[in-house]
Amino acid sequence: MATDARSAKPATGRVALITGSGKRRLGWYIAEALAQRGYSLIIHYHTSVKEAQDAGEYFRSLGVGGLVVQADLTVEKAARGMIQAALHHFGRLDVLVNCVSMWKSKRLEDISAADVRANFETNVLSTFVCCQEAGLAMVGQEEGGSIINLGDWSPERPYLHYAAYFASKGAIPALTRCFAVELGTRNPRVRVNCILPGPVLFASEVPDSERQQVIQATLTRRAGKPENVAQAVLFLVDNDFITGVSLPVDGGRSIYAGGS
Repeated sequence: MATDARSAKPATGRVALITGSGKRRLGWYIAEALAQRGYSLIIHYHTSVKEAQDAGEYFRSLGVGGLVVQADLTVEKAARGMIQAALHHFGRLDVLVNCVSMWKSKRLEDISAADVRANFETNVLSTFVCCQEAGLAMVGQEEGGSIINLGDWSPERPYLHYAAYFASKGAIPALTRCFAVELGTRNPRVRVNCILPGPVLFASEVPDSERQQVIQATLTRRAGKPENVAQAVLFLVDNDFITGVSLPVDGGRSIYAGGS
């Protein structure tokens, strides 16, 4: 399902699709940063209808054109349909940022095959299909395009109770390198990169004691901000000589073992 985020004719120029941007999480802040650059937006959500509608209204107030699109990205047809809806509406796609993710704590003894499958379908399959559908469209554009996937710093030094999540997120850098090669050899102006966020936006259910433990395990001794990740997205969009990299934005969490 796609709805206009503004009633006026969509603006011509650069277009960005950010999955998982309907709710005020990382994707929302990335969409805001791109909107401030003048990008027309495709705001994606799965079940957060009211939040997505509010996001559409907010970005409309910034004067950017766009769509608000509902899709369950674990369903191949829905994921491809979302990309095609964006292309049909704007005629092009310059930036894709894959932010959709599931993250749930579970003891190893309690993890089932269904849990592992759900993590891979949400965190890997959806990213793969969106990269494939959008990337091949970008190959056909003279200007190419930029794809940015969101992984996680933690598969480098996994901690307890997230084995299914870490296994899935650990696939994102490999997927990124694969698509950088596949798409870049077809059109050298298509680039694919990855960001590995650290503690930049805690889930509401994370207790303060755990938050403080995570913060003390960074070199910067503070939590990051969603804007730090958004800044990294803009950097990777702007720098046309970077492709296939995975950039940690984690306050040094991935290289520092103190306090963990």
